[in-house]
Amino acid sequence: MYSCNVEKLHAKIRNNVKYLREKKHKSQLEMALAIGHSSSAFYAKAEVGIQKKKFNIEHLCKIAEVLEVDIGEFFKDLVLD
Repeated sequence: MYSCNVEKLHAKIRNNVKYLREKKHKSQLEMALAIGHSSSAFYAKAEVGIQKKKFNIEHLCKIAEVLEVDIGEFFKDLVLD
């Protein structure tokens, strides 16, 4: 039976999001506004992985658009175990 560690997947995705955001010199507030939030609180928590905040697929699509990257970049180097 196949299984994967979902928390590890979320961690890798948020690390890739953060890396690309910093590489593109975008603030957490800029990104939060782009995904429909009025402050950076949710975005910061999702990027760090606290209080059970996570990016959903809609967030990732919007983030990819703002960062001008393919959404697949967020899933690079994922190891399923």
